[in-house]
Amino acid sequence: MAVSLDSAVRADFRVATPSRRALRAVGVMPAIVLSLCASLLVALETPSKPFLDKNSFYLASAGFRVQVANDAAGQKALRALPPHRFVTHRNGGNILYLYAEPLHCVCIFIGTQAAYEAYRGMLSRGADQPDVVSADYKTQASALLDETPAQLEDQVEPESLADYFRAFY
Repeated sequence: MAVSLDSAVRADFRVATPSRRALRAVGVMPAIVLSLCASLLVALETPSKPFLDKNSFYLASAGFRVQVANDAAGQKALRALPPHRFVTHRNGGNILYLYAEPLHCVCIFIGTQAAYEAYRGMLSRGADQPDVVSADYKTQASALLDETPAQLEDQVEPESLADYFRAFY
């Protein structure tokens, strides 16, 4: 009799196991969703002033040209681009990289593929002395390295900004 009771308990346990696994999986889902939301918030966070200072220097050093948004057309172009994100724009066979900086210099950095690769190289090398670089800069720089630039055509109507960027094409 003990054998049949033991086998009945085992059979009952086997039936309950998949539902327990399902409950555990459902319990893990909120944690996954929470971590995804937190990573998105970090990516959307406005960069700190030290990061903006260094980033502007790196962009200019890599070969990006600075177009100050000091007139109505410049302000319109600056508002049309997502802040602190790279956007690509095709002009003929060339790809240009645009980076709007509405807080620090109120300008748009415009660079070629070579300038973009040089910039990424500067960020990926990192600093020789990690004590000098703040932790938030490392986090924000890695967010830029992981991000794929958006295409200008997806952001705005490129014809509306063509006159503004014509000097750089």
